[in-house]
Amino acid sequence: MFTPYDTIGVNYSDLRKPDTRIEKMIEKALGPAFSVLNVGAGTGSYEPADRQVTAIEPSLEMIRQRRPSSAPVIQGFAEDLPFDDNSFDASMAVLTVHHWTDKAKGLKEMSRVTRGRVVLLTFDPSLRGLWLADYFPELVSLDDVIMPKLSDYEEWLGSVEISTVPIPYDCADGFLYAYWRRPAAYLDPVITAAMSSFQAMENTSKGSKKLADDLESGLWAQRYSELLDLDEYDLGYRLVTTR
Repeated sequence: MFTPYDTIGVNYSDLRKPDTRIEKMIEKALGPAFSVLNVGAGTGSYEPADRQVTAIEPSLEMIRQRRPSSAPVIQGFAEDLPFDDNSFDASMAVLTVHHWTDKAKGLKEMSRVTRGRVVLLTFDPSLRGLWLADYFPELVSLDDVIMPKLSDYEEWLGSVEISTVPIPYDCADGFLYAYWRRPAAYLDPVITAAMSSFQAMENTSKGSKKLADDLESGLWAQRYSELLDLDEYDLGYRLVTTR
């Protein structure tokens, strides 16, 4: 039951820590639910500590990095959840749906085992506004291939509410676009090792050199100066919640 995260997930828990501001949005979206299923749970980020959480995660490497205090975890896949119908008050999936082999089946499975809300943190590929694609244009084609459109979620889940998740400039969670105001981070192979999109690109050396040159010359700061005074930015991250 090998997954890509068994390889790229080393030190994942050190780099992908939950950001409290995003955490609050997820907590609010879960509503009054007490029992919660976390699908594609990874190392346990954003699992609410004051609720009864069950986690399911395919990667043994991710499971290994979960803290002893984390919720109990089962190795398994979203597309085949080993639970009875209506087993949980709510279910959640954080930045994981795009990795699923059959996204529609996985979300239908989440709906099947959930009595109440299904809550997803995802990314809208149509709203890519970050400068990162200027240096690594392959990210655009990757997003088009792997990221569901927001309209897909309504097709798969029924009526949903979609909320913008602004990303703070000092975001603690090191997902792909989290370092939008800290560009030098994208030159650090330790940081990009926890970004699946970077690992999926065939060659990042050209883009990395261009970014390094532009940072050294001051061209990056000149070109994207409007970002430097912003505390948060809409990068296309969205919270999808069933009604």
